[in-house]
Amino acid sequence: MAACALRRGLWNTVSNYNKKHSHRILSLVDSASVFEVNRPLLSCRACRVTGGVQPRRFMSSRNRPEGKILETVGVFEAVKQHGKYETGQLFLHSVFGYRGIVLFPWHARLYDRDITPPVSDSKREPPGAHGSKEVKGKTHTYYQVLIDTRDCPHISQRSQTEAVTFLANHDDSRALYAIPGLDYVSHEDILPYNSTEQVPIQHELFERFLMYNPTKSPPFTPRDTLKAWQEKNHPWLELSDVHRETTENIRVTVIPFYMGMREAQNSHVYWWRYCIRLENMGSEVVQLRERHWRIFSLSGTLETVRGRGVVGREPVLSKEQPAFQYSSHVSLQAPSGHMWGTFRIERTDGSHFDVRIPPFSLESNKDDKAPPAGYTF
Repeated sequence: MAACALRRGLWNTVSNYNKKHSHRILSLVDSASVFEVNRPLLSCRACRVTGGVQPRRFMSSRNRPEGKILETVGVFEAVKQHGKYETGQLFLHSVFGYRGIVLFPWHARLYDRDITPPVSDSKREPPGAHGSKEVKGKTHTYYQVLIDTRDCPHISQRSQTEAVTFLANHDDSRALYAIPGLDYVSHEDILPYNSTEQVPIQHELFERFLMYNPTKSPPFTPRDTLKAWQEKNHPWLELSDVHRETTENIRVTVIPFYMGMREAQNSHVYWWRYCIRLENMGSEVVQLRERHWRIFSLSGTLETVRGRGVVGREPVLSKEQPAFQYSSHVSLQAPSGHMWGTFRIERTDGSHFDVRIPPFSLESNKDDKAPPAGYTF
């Protein structure tokens, strides 16, 4: 049972630690160490082992007393196959490895192009988009979460930690502000655990949003400030559609968010944020080199965008670091449109192939809502 639980846990590979001992190190690498996380073996999730396994944080011997290597973080809980995790649930991210806590869940429609559904009850892709496959939406649970700030430096090269942005509440139509340490997490990304610490997550909003209540499970309950912030910002935080497609073992997931409308030079400009994750599902090392976007606006315009990398980076996707996640923005002078495209991927032998970005719609269906609120209380 213990062996199965270890396989189901989150394993680390630490550069200054012998690989034959790596199975003993669970969870997160301390700030003095190199941070690399392997994808957990999903085949062992069905065992539903409860308790007895401690997520641990590796402590570098350079800055720690001699002989002290591991420090307990908490105890793994059974992964939920059904239902949802509640506000206050502690977790490790199964892909990026950071410690986090759930603020609130919601349902989204997942359009997975890797699954071929019946022709009926499906969502058609936009005119001009690549392919002709119709995709059926499936309800899926996502979470708004806080990231432990101690882990942000270790994941910043693979996942943005200031990716949740809003339009600012003043006249500058391009002004954005971000709330650091917020993320959107899919249900299968969560490895739940519990802790005896009253403040297990370090984030400036943790104690403003949550309070410790040992009589509850999980023992962190929402404060009125979290409820008010969620109610105020729900239309601008809640995702509605998630799009996913795999090409040659590279899976691309896209989540679009409507951000609002601003007036500029006597015209309306509509803004969206989109979050993209690339995952290497195979064993071959590859690198993202170029992006190629097609952006269709309801006004009838079709724009082509080409460029090197994404957000100034050309990430390498390997078995040790299989994923890269980032956010970007797009604006249209029309209330709706569509986007699709490809990423040019390079193999280690210098050859290339194109990975499809699943088409997704840009809809402005929240103009009647109040503008997003900040987080000053």
